Amino acid sequence: MSAPTHTPPLSASRGGVDIRLPWWALALPTLAFVVLLALILNPSDAHAASGSPAVTQFLERVQQLIAR
Repeated sequence: MSAPTHTPPLSASRGGVDIRLPWWALALPTLAFVVLLALILNPSDAHAASGSPAVTQFLERVQQLIAR
């Protein structure tokens, strides 16, 4: 009595890899990054932080660019 052999599906014999991500797999990490960046750059919460004027000016400029 011989055991049946299974043949691989046709897609497994192709050389390329076909990977498809759902739309939210890219959208959610991007949204999380933007929200966290906005929290960091919120000037109302940064009153206790003290830094050099160059860093403060740079962060304010980044915030202005994001707000546009």
